[in-house]
Amino acid sequence: QVELVESGGGLVQAGGSLRLSCAASGRTFSSYTMGWFRQAPGKGREFVAASTRSDGATYYADSVKGRFTISRDNAKNTVFLQMNSLKPEDTAVYYCAASSTYFYRRPASYSYWGQGTQVTVSS
Repeated sequence: QVELVESGGGLVQAGGSLRLSCAASGRTFSSYTMGWFRQAPGKGREFVAASTRSDGATYYADSVKGRFTISRDNAKNTVFLQMNSLKPEDTAVYYCAASSTYFYRRPASYSYWGQGTQVTVSS
């Protein structure tokens, strides 16, 4: 069982930055693929970024590539999402998730989810 707790969301102006954190319980954090997803009102859950298990390779949605950076600290059981050059269309609830697979893009691959943190970007 893995429990995930996100933090770091808030209100920011367009062009600004936020750093999201996701703290995980458990002793095998490095064995999980960690992903960030987001969900805007009236829309489905969208893949944002992932760091795969064991090798820590990183992957991004095209919409955030070059602006967002995912990183993880396996010693502290924490994954981060640094978000720069934020746009109003980045407004959403952001969720972190953990998967025991390498299938990082699909929400159905993730067994554990955090409660979400709201990110609002004003124009």
